[in-house]
Amino acid sequence: MSVQDMIKKSVLESGMFSQYDIPKILAALAVALILGSVIYLVYQKFYVGVIFSRSFAVTLVGMTVLTCMVTLAISSNIVISLGMVGALSIVRFRTAIKDPMDLLYLFWAITSGITAGAGMYALTLLTAVIIILMITLFYHKQQNGRIYIAVIHYQGIQAGDEIIRCFGKRKYFIKSKTMRNEKTEMAVEIYCRQNDMEFMEKIRDIGGVEDVTLIQYNGEYHG
Repeated sequence: MSVQDMIKKSVLESGMFSQYDIPKILAALAVALILGSVIYLVYQKFYVGVIFSRSFAVTLVGMTVLTCMVTLAISSNIVISLGMVGALSIVRFRTAIKDPMDLLYLFWAITSGITAGAGMYALTLLTAVIIILMITLFYHKQQNGRIYIAVIHYQGIQAGDEIIRCFGKRKYFIKSKTMRNEKTEMAVEIYCRQNDMEFMEKIRDIGGVEDVTLIQYNGEYHG
């Protein structure tokens, strides 16, 4: 069979001359909508950034449904698939992704829509369960401790040595140390477990310490 015959057959067997499989389409879109809502709830539950973006979360739901729709369309015949690929190839998305975890949710939404549109519901649900378990595991591990940046202003070399001793066995790393005349500003990256902030009181009671600022670091977490 030549390519021309394949194209003619695809056009004749397309939905233009026959009824669509409405139950299959509704089932696929319903599964995509449910999975998109699940992704929305998981993103809302395990979000650890500064400001939760509801618009991005809603986009995940819409992306799952729209991807399912595209998959249903291009799986019908080769003509629609070629036209859809050509149309999508001229679109450029330039939305900046601030958190690397957002990429996981985006690909999760896209792949869920594709597999739902292809009718692979078991694979879609199994993947969703595995992803949720993975996110839950790493979320609870992250909740055991967080990384902070401690900015300390003090005077005198002895005060600096006593500040370091106050950190004890905690993981810390001196990020910067700026000296202005007799005053010193030191920024320390420190890993703290939950409710483990007593070192702040010890540092504040050291003679020569002017102030202590503790800032939560929203980058990658270690430990």
